[in-house]
Amino acid sequence: MICVMSDTHGDYSRFSHKTIKRLKKGDFLVICGDFGFVWDGSDREKSVLKKIGGKRFTTLFLAGSHDNYELLEAYPETELFGGRARNICGNLYMLSSGEVFDIDGKKSFVFGGGQASDIDARIENDTWWEQELPDEKKLEEGRAKLSSLGDTVDYIFTHEPPASIAEFLDMRNQHSLPMSRLNIYFDRLKGEIKFKLWFFGKLHKNKLIPPKYAAVFDEPYVIE
Repeated sequence: MICVMSDTHGDYSRFSHKTIKRLKKGDFLVICGDFGFVWDGSDREKSVLKKIGGKRFTTLFLAGSHDNYELLEAYPETELFGGRARNICGNLYMLSSGEVFDIDGKKSFVFGGGQASDIDARIENDTWWEQELPDEKKLEEGRAKLSSLGDTVDYIFTHEPPASIAEFLDMRNQHSLPMSRLNIYFDRLKGEIKFKLWFFGKLHKNKLIPPKYAAVFDEPYVIE
């Protein structure tokens, strides 16, 4: 079973949700960006990461637009479920962008990163990192990976939504930001790729957008 939520921002109480508590060995929790538990490298932070990595289920997260990329990229890279990931601790992994993973028997395309709405108030390489917005090379690598699989996957997990979905949810007015190249890239993919469900975080909303999109936040979405 796969359970999906997003934007935990280092809040460990989010793991106390009744749905998360029911997860067992062999289940997966996917967090669609802004994980936030890898931020300052403190002993307290490492203790929390050990708790998450020690859970009986496997926690998989994407980097978002409020994550410390410098610290995340210091963790060792490994092969996981057919794609590249970084092992944070025990059963806790960060999934690399542009990769396709076999999660619970389902092909899942993963692409993290995003454009933060509060970037003007942040400090480069301290509270903001250039890697938050993937470059064109990374986008091309992701597209090539999908092409190699016949442009067909079961699920897509991202932090940002496609541009047209963001417009539908009035995200631009909410955040006062133009669409990034990542939003536009995702909009192109949604017209070219066959998939069953696309999950994204970013908006701090729990909302289904028929027929196959879901904004996820603090109410875990369970894929049976």
